[in-house]
Amino acid sequence: MEIDSEFQNLNLKSPEDGAPMQMDAEESAQVKSKGKEKEAIFESMKKLHIEESSSGSAGSSSINFKRKPVIIIVVGMAGSGKTTFLHRLVCHTQASNIRGYVVNLDPAVMTLPFGANIDIRDTVRYKEVMKQFNLGPNGGILTSLNLFATKFDEVVEMIEKRADQLDYVLVDTPGQIEIFTWSASGAIITEAFASTFPTIVTYVVDTPRSASPATFMSNMLYACSIMYKTRLPLVLAFNKVDVAQHKFALEWMEDFEVFHAALDSDHSYTSTLTRSLSLVLDEFYKNLRSVGVSAVSGAGMEEFFKAIEASAEEYLESYRADLDKRRAEKQRLEEERMRENMDKLRKDMEKCGGETMVLSTGLKDQKAGGKTPMDEEDEGEEDEDDYMRFSEEEEEEDVIDEDKDEEVGRFSF
Repeated sequence: MEIDSEFQNLNLKSPEDGAPMQMDAEESAQVKSKGKEKEAIFESMKKLHIEESSSGSAGSSSINFKRKPVIIIVVGMAGSGKTTFLHRLVCHTQASNIRGYVVNLDPAVMTLPFGANIDIRDTVRYKEVMKQFNLGPNGGILTSLNLFATKFDEVVEMIEKRADQLDYVLVDTPGQIEIFTWSASGAIITEAFASTFPTIVTYVVDTPRSASPATFMSNMLYACSIMYKTRLPLVLAFNKVDVAQHKFALEWMEDFEVFHAALDSDHSYTSTLTRSLSLVLDEFYKNLRSVGVSAVSGAGMEEFFKAIEASAEEYLESYRADLDKRRAEKQRLEEERMRENMDKLRKDMEKCGGETMVLSTGLKDQKAGGKTPMDEEDEGEEDEDDYMRFSEEEEEEDVIDEDKDEEVGRFSF
């Protein structure tokens, strides 16, 4: 009986002792799975440019995500197909479940093939600006952009509010490329975007028209100038590849000897200049991403977005640091200027001793009896005028006296 009772006690204790061991194994497996999930989430956050910010309470394990959408500014020559290309991008984002946001900055466009979330035409009336300021087409576009740029901080705020719901912000620019890229309003808009979000400039090239080496070189020079003007990553989009393939352009960019062979038939001054410029732009081609796309058929959209993602990573690595450095330098200069003004104001207050002080506008010198060089010149001119006037009056009096003498003589005779 005692043996049976001991056997029963052993049988009862054995499952109780094994249970903790099973629970420990299960907990370790759960911890490992949670660790893998965290690593996967962290990698996806890196790919999507998501910043992680911990909550205030130490005990809570909730994570707040702040998303940064990528800004794509589409620029290009008139007729290169910017608006049609942007329409294709909008269609691709909708078909791929990519959350996009569209901004139209062309005030002169009559109709858009896509819906714009923010449209400059809702704020500025292009034709009214032309009538009011008596401007032509280009001047009207430039003035409309300048007026819109004064309130562009509100546009950035609207995008920031929806930042966690967006993947890309597509920006359409005016057909006159020089109005946007070389104007003050264009610089304000690009810097406002670049200071808040990863910003990429896409230069659309008309591939059939660039078959000529001279036209191709002019397009590349314009692309180079835009990149150095904006100081942002640049992606070349060779449009209309359904009409003409862009392989010849890639060969010209990769090997300048092939480009020189295309210029052998031309011996003019322009061809010599084009040869020299191709050697100069060789370093520019090495750090440039180029993609062939078709706005009509939709070819090359996947490659284009891959190039955009790579450029966004490049922006975060190098361009953002340069932008922060320039902003800090600008802030430092502004603080120095304010400090100098405050020092001047303090010195002036110490000199006046708390009395009312007249600023250096010339009024104080006039009250003190001093004369400025301008006052002396004015007085000199007044003296000359008085002298001329008095001399003329004396001559008139002499003439009158002579007339009187003649009359007296005649009567006496």
